[in-house]
Amino acid sequence: MNRPLNLGTDEDFRRPRQLDVLVPTRNRPAELAVTLSGLAAQEGVDGFGVVVSDQSDGEPAYAHPAAATMVRALRHRGHPVLLTRRLPRRGLAEHRAYLLDRSVARYVLCLDDDVWLEPGVLHRLVTAIGELGCGFVGNAVHGLSYVDDVRPETHEHYQEWDGPPVPERIRPGTPQWRRASIHSAANLLHVTHQLDLPPGAWRAYKVSWIGGCVLYDRAALVDSGGFDFWRRVQEKHQGEDVAAQLAVLARHGGAGVLPSGAYHLESPTTVTERDVEAWEVVLADAPDGQTPGAPGSGCSSSAAASSTSSTGTSVTNESRCGQSPSPGRCG
Repeated sequence: MNRPLNLGTDEDFRRPRQLDVLVPTRNRPAELAVTLSGLAAQEGVDGFGVVVSDQSDGEPAYAHPAAATMVRALRHRGHPVLLTRRLPRRGLAEHRAYLLDRSVARYVLCLDDDVWLEPGVLHRLVTAIGELGCGFVGNAVHGLSYVDDVRPETHEHYQEWDGPPVPERIRPGTPQWRRASIHSAANLLHVTHQLDLPPGAWRAYKVSWIGGCVLYDRAALVDSGGFDFWRRVQEKHQGEDVAAQLAVLARHGGAGVLPSGAYHLESPTTVTERDVEAWEVVLADAPDGQTPGAPGSGCSSSAAASSTSSTGTSVTNESRCGQSPSPGRCG
């Protein structure tokens, strides 16, 4: 018998800590349980919090016994968990803005509900962002059904940072934009095998954007506008993560971290109506040479996470292993 699950409250959860994990979900109880199980097995980052915001059509995904058990396991291991619903849905960006507003942690990990993290990922990402001092780091997700599909032509886009990452203004059509091709299928896994790093070693490499598992310095994300641009894009959009990362890259820099311990579950997307790329809207609204999200660029910029947003959303749970800034990217 699965007993009623304590949802937690904003007041109890919203406390200063090193890290909070922000998980949007919709209609994915099995996938959510797997995602939470990966978090429950993390070590080396004490007391991180987890926020799950659900937009399921029926019962929330966290009410499923398997997901509820993982919530209890996280709490048993000393991790605060806040369970919320965000309805009606107002789009992916708004949902992420809502999640961001639940946290006052130094770092926030935007983690999709269809990604399993192997043990040690959080410790490696927190270590990396602390040493690099940039706006975000991330683990691109592997699609293991592509492990035998080797694409050497994509490996040329792997380029390590020689020193701390610096701000970059990245736009479509540039060589830097094509860096994203290394994140499709299992390409990054193949690059990692070629490097043959010693145990415990990691490398920072140049990116245009990363899907599915991105750790932000929360202050840098908010300074770059967060996801406040949700008010200016229609509800049926995608690419909200790309828009936010382009803004952070331009002001604070960012990096991918290899090896990646993030694995995509390759489940069908729950976001089937995607009429607009949010990043296209944001870039189109920014004057030439202006950083998206900066004051005066047309993107609102919050002064603190508490002012990020407090209105509803859709979710971002789609395949993150493909070749373009469009979800459903496993091929």
